[in-house]
Amino acid sequence: MATGTAVIDATRCPLCGGPNRCAMEIERETGRTQPPCWCMQVDFSNAPLTNLPDEMRGLACICMRCATGAAPQRQD
Repeated sequence: MATGTAVIDATRCPLCGGPNRCAMEIERETGRTQPPCWCMQVDFSNAPLTNLPDEMRGLACICMRCATGAAPQRQD
């Protein structure tokens, strides 16, 4: 019986749904070595991590926009 657990797309930000451009995930999917991920050089102190549900933590990277606390882009 299904438990209602949502399927997580590891290539999408769990906060905004945009592409997270995670180099580690790209390498895992393609088998091609990637340069260091952008997240290794970003300050996450403004990231709204408290908005991330516990069940989604550790399953997908947030995007650079969310990591830096920038306002989400409007989807017109």
